Amino acid sequence: MGAARRSLGSCTGARLFSRAGQGREPPLTVHHLNQLLLACSLVLLVAVAAVRISSRSGLPSLLVYLGIGIVMGQDGLGHIRFDNAEMTQVIGYAALVVILAEGGLGTKWKEVRPVIAPASVLATAGVAVSVGGTAAGAHYLVGLEWRQALIIGAVVSSTDAAAVFSVLRRIPLPARVTGMLEAESGFNDAPVVILVVAFSTAGPVEHWYVLLGEIALELAIGAAIGLAVGWLGSWGLKRVALPASGLYPIAVLAIAVTAYAAGALAHGSGFLAVYLASMMLGNARLPHWPATRGFAEGLGWIAQIGMFVLLGLLVTPHELGDDIVPALIIGLALTMVARPLSVVLSLTPFRVPWAEQALMSWAGLRGAVPIILATIPMVNGVTGSQRIFNIVFVLVVVYTLIQGPTLPWLARKLRLGEGGEAADLGIESAPLEHLRGHLLSFSIPEDSRMHGVEVSELRLPPGAAVTLVVRGDESFVPLPTTMLRHGDELLVVTTDPVRDAAERRLRAVAHGGKLADWLGTDSAHDEHRH
Repeated sequence: MGAARRSLGSCTGARLFSRAGQGREPPLTVHHLNQLLLACSLVLLVAVAAVRISSRSGLPSLLVYLGIGIVMGQDGLGHIRFDNAEMTQVIGYAALVVILAEGGLGTKWKEVRPVIAPASVLATAGVAVSVGGTAAGAHYLVGLEWRQALIIGAVVSSTDAAAVFSVLRRIPLPARVTGMLEAESGFNDAPVVILVVAFSTAGPVEHWYVLLGEIALELAIGAAIGLAVGWLGSWGLKRVALPASGLYPIAVLAIAVTAYAAGALAHGSGFLAVYLASMMLGNARLPHWPATRGFAEGLGWIAQIGMFVLLGLLVTPHELGDDIVPALIIGLALTMVARPLSVVLSLTPFRVPWAEQALMSWAGLRGAVPIILATIPMVNGVTGSQRIFNIVFVLVVVYTLIQGPTLPWLARKLRLGEGGEAADLGIESAPLEHLRGHLLSFSIPEDSRMHGVEVSELRLPPGAAVTLVVRGDESFVPLPTTMLRHGDELLVVTTDPVRDAAERRLRAVAHGGKLADWLGTDSAHDEHRH
């Protein structure tokens, strides 16, 4: 209960915060709860408004949230004193589980499948190259001892899933590049966490081959559990009609968290397990999918906001001065040498074009994950751990300020940010259990090739029919000659046997128009996008 009260007290001001070991905290009363709710709701509203600023500037929103935490901290207007690294680590892990789950649910298997091999190599062997290059720079250029240098190298070698997902999904990149970057950011947290823990434990690190064996074993256990839980969860949800649509999002997130917990308790990689389980769930055509996706996205935003604000509270700005130059030097070694080298060595064997390698070298975005990992040596009492945290914090902030806004510009210069395919349909499926059917609903996006297609030209399979069209303020039962337009909302009723075929046909027409069959679009989009 004491830890829970300290967590709740983080939003109410200095009176509800205390340094570890400075006596017992006051009990949480209803009055304190009212203060807490007001403060946290205001922080959330400011953070939501700040998303607009970050979307216009191209900056990952994490910088705004970190700024909110710093303003609330002891050097800011709130004067909240907070230095509990252990609590920050625990809350950060929990938030990262939610962020990875949300990212996995939004990862499209048809984009990841062709690049799963290069992404996996980049997330494992590439991480090793990046750790070595960054650690060498920290040791020889800054003068850190090898243990501290290796910890920093491991901490900053993980691309941040939240930063990558939030920035890349606003840039119209080729599907292969997007899939590779998203898969890498989802996969590389697992080996990096193992390395940071190994380097932060007391005593020397075991032989390198023993460490590699442990990493491989943990990744294998995590992958097996994640795939098993994801398959079982999707199999169950598609066959059990829950009494309320709001239960589906809860069940999906519960399955994802189960994968993490089971993987971690089995001494495997829980982070890899939750990402793989979420990816399987996200590509399983579950009922009420848009609602589930929106729920997960909202939880992901809350996790990001809470995690980044807490990290902003943990840092003490007036202590960062001596570590700014070392952070810039290490960041330069990482960004200009270690990251590009890891990309080239990992992707050249797969014949990835040089332009895509250049973009991926620059798109290795850091975020809250490195800062959270920097609390591990603090909790373990590693010598110089506070300096490690400060260096990582400065490095993440400065290089995110540089890399985030320049990614769209670089993509255009490399001619990788042009074009794109027609938007996919966000089809919602509601099972009609007693009628042995399904009700599909969707809106026609602005750039969909379904615009101008007549209802009869959809050529839905027997057993499926368009029953209602909502156009503006008007709703009507369409005729076979009714022409569909951008913005129309359609209701399609299907029987159980033809449900999947009807959805595939709708998506094919959305991408290929009325001639989708002859253009070969059906097979290209069998793996639907959410």
